[in-house]
Amino acid sequence: MNSAISLIDVTAGYESTVVFTHLSLEIHSGQFAGIVGPTGCGKTTLLKTILGTHTVFSGEVLLNGQPVNNVRNKKIGYVPQLESVDWSFPVTVEEVIMMGLYAGKRLLPWQSKEERERIHDLAEKLGIYNCLRQHIAYISGGQRQRTFLARALINNPQFLVLDEPTSGVDIKTQHEVLHLLGDINSQGMTILLTTHDLNAVASHLPWVICFNNGVVAEGRPRDIFTNEILAETYGSEIIIIKHGDYYLIANSTPLNL
Repeated sequence: MNSAISLIDVTAGYESTVVFTHLSLEIHSGQFAGIVGPTGCGKTTLLKTILGTHTVFSGEVLLNGQPVNNVRNKKIGYVPQLESVDWSFPVTVEEVIMMGLYAGKRLLPWQSKEERERIHDLAEKLGIYNCLRQHIAYISGGQRQRTFLARALINNPQFLVLDEPTSGVDIKTQHEVLHLLGDINSQGMTILLTTHDLNAVASHLPWVICFNNGVVAEGRPRDIFTNEILAETYGSEIIIIKHGDYYLIANSTPLNL
């Protein structure tokens, strides 16, 4: 199986603070994987390292076998945490999607007919066509998430990276977003996301990476969602209830570490 993204013995952090050391991780082409772990464990730093926007202290980050910073057109679509978005900024859904075209270093400041058709077709597929002229402050959480997903997809990337795509939305929208990503993955796109929602991961994602300043374990949810692995990942006891192919995962009391 071809490797889409490879981290080889990578150490990264901020200034004098090391977030993770000697990290090796591989994401295969066509994989749909999720990274889970507690707040502040380095998940966002890991994503930025993969995107080539975060300086590493040592080691290599490869994209299709090439150093990520040497790849001129990285072909990575990125969806940031929606909590970081300024919703008061005067921009419509259509204008947000159009912003993704600038990632391809286009020269013209206006849409061509072909680009406008691409935006409208993508909005139709993602169920936000009727929102195109609306201000982003006045649409639902699920519509916002689909808007930024459209922005990431407009340049037809090979890889899609999402930071907490199910945060801040209701349970129904969480499942809709993950179903949508599953459909996109089934068309051959490699997808990597971070999330805090273990139950959604257990239901929707085929591959999971338990992370806490390094890889604790990775594999299929049914194999690695154990009390021992999740306790090591989160530093607290985790209750896991299994019923057939379904899981219910909840926090218990903190461990006395």
